[in-house]
Amino acid sequence: MNTMADAAFGAHPGRWPLPPARTVEQHWHRAVAAGGQGRYAVALGELDAIDRVPGGPVPSLALSTRASFLRQLGRHVDARGWDGRALAVAGGNADARADALIGLAADALGVGRFALSARLLARAGDVVDEAASARLPVRFAWVSAELAMFTGQGAASVGHAERAVASAAQLGSVRHAVKSDVVLAAAFCSAGFAERSRQIADAAVEATERHGLVPLTWALACLLGDIGSDSRSPDAIAALRAWCTGVVRDRGGVWSSR
Repeated sequence: MNTMADAAFGAHPGRWPLPPARTVEQHWHRAVAAGGQGRYAVALGELDAIDRVPGGPVPSLALSTRASFLRQLGRHVDARGWDGRALAVAGGNADARADALIGLAADALGVGRFALSARLLARAGDVVDEAASARLPVRFAWVSAELAMFTGQGAASVGHAERAVASAAQLGSVRHAVKSDVVLAAAFCSAGFAERSRQIADAAVEATERHGLVPLTWALACLLGDIGSDSRSPDAIAALRAWCTGVVRDRGGVWSSR
């Protein structure tokens, strides 16, 4: 695995700086790695370079990636258009189609359209089975868990999140593994197991800080702010959330105003 692919989907998601991209795939990998660190201005610049490349699955994957950045910033309404474009240009590539459909399901979930999210997930599930990328079952499990959380199905949410954890362990991506732990912590919380949720979230926030995954650190600080931490004071958690918010803003992220 090359340096940029390793930063995007491998063992070193906090690696920075990265060498300049020379291929369309490297632009995408560099964007994914930068976005995982909250370096949105850099990431969007890489995606802009891909927008100028016609054909192939990477332009569709890049559009889905752009949408995922918007969701990280709470901008699900804005993300829908990019995921729709991603699906439109995916063609017959199963990986690109699955990415776009999972993204659209997450967009619908984020604006409270739960029935639509479920229908899109059902469509995505059929395509995920045909896809080559091992990261897609992980993403599918994340959104399945989140939909179950929001529709009052705590036990089902835990089951989906545990599937994400298991799939991520096979993938070898630290970022996917940590994000799966974030989803699992939220799932246990939704199922009424606050103590287990705190244990997982406390361990996960240590990992996100160690690897420089600022958006995931922010998400965990939000969760721990609600349920409490066994290792950090409420003031420390609030300060961590505020720090992440500022870092993301300084690195080009525009938070939702809704």
